[in-house]
This record gives sequence, C-alpha cells and structure tokens, in this order.
Amino acid sequence: MSKDYYAILGVTKSANNDEIKKAFRKLAHKFHPDKKGGDEARFKEVSEAFSILSDNKKRNEYDTYGRVFSEGGAPGGGAYGFGGASGFSQADFQDFDLGDIFGQFFQGGGSGQRVQRGRDISIDLEIPFRDSIFGITRKILLTKQSECKTCKGTGAKEGSEFKTCKHCNGNGKIHETKRSMLGTFSSTRMCDTCHGAGKEPKDKCGSCRGQGILRQEEEITINVPSGMDNGEMIRLSGGGEVLRGGQPGDLYVKVHVRPDSVFVKEGMHLVRTLKLKLSDALLGGKYTVETLDGDIEVSIPAGISHGEILRIRDKGVPVEKNNRGDLLIKISITLPKKLSRKARKAIEELRKEGV
Repeated sequence: MSKDYYAILGVTKSANNDEIKKAFRKLAHKFHPDKKGGDEARFKEVSEAFSILSDNKKRNEYDTYGRVFSEGGAPGGGAYGFGGASGFSQADFQDFDLGDIFGQFFQGGGSGQRVQRGRDISIDLEIPFRDSIFGITRKILLTKQSECKTCKGTGAKEGSEFKTCKHCNGNGKIHETKRSMLGTFSSTRMCDTCHGAGKEPKDKCGSCRGQGILRQEEEITINVPSGMDNGEMIRLSGGGEVLRGGQPGDLYVKVHVRPDSVFVKEGMHLVRTLKLKLSDALLGGKYTVETLDGDIEVSIPAGISHGEILRIRDKGVPVEKNNRGDLLIKISITLPKKLSRKARKAIEELRKEGV
C-alpha cells in the first residue's frame, strides 16, 4: 500500500512548492532526532515525503501512479528508505536553507554564535503626583541574580590563583561536532566551566561556589525624570539579572502616578479649578490659590465668566533648564441655592438694568 505523502506533510494535493517547504521545515524542527523529544522514524518519513513532493518529476509520477520510477523503483531504495546512501540526495534540497531548520539545534550554525544575555526584569513603582511633576530619585531593594559581592564576579576565593580551564584548554569555547542523517554539523559554544574566561580559580568563592553570580538583594537607584506620565516606562540598561560570561538584562520600571485631588497634568501645563462666588465674579476680588510651588494671590477681574481660564506663567511642568509650563486656572462660578430677601431684591434690580 503506497504512502500518502501529502497527509504525512499535512498539505493538500494543490499545495505549491513554498507550502511544501514550509510544512517540511515545521515537521523537521519537531521530529529531528538530535532534538530533545525528537522522533527519528517520523523524521525519516517526512523527509521521504519532502524528497518526492519537492521534485516536480517525482511528484508527477507519484500523482499519476501512486509511486515513483525515476530512481529505478519505488521510493525506499536507500539506507533510510528514501533513496541514496546518506538518506536523500543534495538535489532533493536545492535552494533549501538547511541552516533555517537546524539553527536552533546547534549554536553557531549559519549566523554565528549568539551572545547570551541575562533575564530582563519588570517592576512597578507608584509615586505621588507632585513627584511626577518635579522628578524624584527612589531607591528600592530588588532580589535578583547579580554579581557576587564577595568575589566581585570572579568566582574565586580571596587571594586564590587561577589555572587554565581543563575543559576548554584555555580557549573559553567548546567546539562540538554532531552527525546526523543530513551530514555533519559543527558548533561552538561558551565553556560552561569557565564561562568563556579560559581560566578557573584554584579555590572557589564560598559564597557563590565559584559561579561568580548569586541570587541576592540589591539596592537599585531609580531616577524618575520630571513630567512623567502615568503608565510610562523607565529602562535601566544592564539593571536586569546578571549572566556570567554574557550580557546583563535590563530593568524596566513602570511608573504609576497617584491622581491629585486638585491638579491635572495636560502636556507641559498644570490645570486646576477655582470656585468663585457670584458676587466676586461680578465685582472682582483677590483669591489665595494653591500651586505646587506654594500659595499665591490671584486677582480676579470683574465680570469674569464661568469657564474662563486664568494663566499663571512658569507654574507648570519643568520641561528643561529654567523653562516651565504654565498653571491654568479654570473658573467655576458657584450660584447660591437660596437667596435672602435683600439679595433677591438686589438681583431684581439688576434684571431691570438688563444685567
């Protein structure tokens, strides 16, 4: 009984070459025997299917007769059941980038060795509204993987000498060669013993046991700039977890600004509301107004309207050296719910005057 190569690759009979290549790439990643959890039998099966369906002549024969005659018989004459002593011929994979398939299995394959990097950390920081306007420096205690304070990252006991790493012979790297049905693959990885240094201490640090890194509490200084908005993020490069022999990760601080009962930030300006009595709106007056810099006295012009805005220069958000936004005071006129007889009479007189 002939095999259904289309079903093996999970494609339809109308699939084009790109779709067939994509399906094979996905399954090769999944079943490659050099990968943990791989399945050599399934890998051979999908490779056999690809070797037939990726070749136009073989595919036509398979579609017509249910088998292939191009290589002197049905597919399956090779050592792995799909032609050729090494599994399949190079012609079966013309213009197919094998580095794309196996790059994740072997470090250093194709694009060079990938630099290892420590884990990024994300934390939340809540600050009062005033601190978001003028900026603040905060110190926090953060438990993370960081450089050992005892040996300062060397992994050595104080006063200990270093010797050449016997695992990598002082190269700091391990060269590995792996054989597979597709050929021989070479890779280079950082030495796990010396972490790329090429040497190791004769006597290891007692705190970190020679690792140079340790999970410990560390004080972090966070500089919150002026004018910070709620939900904005601060990135501290290298403030994440440390990885010996690699680059440290980053620390991301998400800032949460507590709302203020008086002020609202709008760009570089601060906005607040000032409630006026009707008489002061009509006749004018002076009001003591709270700002983030302290109380100031504001003159209210006679005849001011509800919703008008008074602008106080340089009392807003600091934007650069010696430059600030403004404080915008929005007028809200409060109308009395009850009038005395005398007040009602005065209002009626105003009505007669067309006010």
